[in-house]
Amino acid sequence: MIVLSIDDLDGTDRDVTAPTWRSRRMVLAGEGVGFSLHETVMFAGTETSMWYANHIEAVYCVEGHGELTNDETGEKHRISAGSLYLLNGHEHHTMRPTTDMRFVCVFNPPVTGREVHDENGVYPLLTEEAV
Repeated sequence: MIVLSIDDLDGTDRDVTAPTWRSRRMVLAGEGVGFSLHETVMFAGTETSMWYANHIEAVYCVEGHGELTNDETGEKHRISAGSLYLLNGHEHHTMRPTTDMRFVCVFNPPVTGREVHDENGVYPLLTEEAV
């Protein structure tokens, strides 16, 4: 059993910040449970383009609002607290937060915590043995 508080992750290698977001990785591949779980805050007034070519991501918004664009179709969606989007087709997408937005994100396969978005917004597929 693992029990932790989100605050336990502050300032650790599981607390990752980029210019447009901050992600605290609560469950990673090393836990050996088949998914990873993150709390991510995307900053108001920014724009982040992503493409998870190697992962499926479910994203549940718990705070804030903004606009999600499916970059492949041009379709736009208002996202706010209580909204979920599932990137089950590896869609290229862009998030434009109007306010700070807080999400709970689940990745399959799980991320290791060492991934960095490349120039296309893709996380590489890294693996790690369970600890």
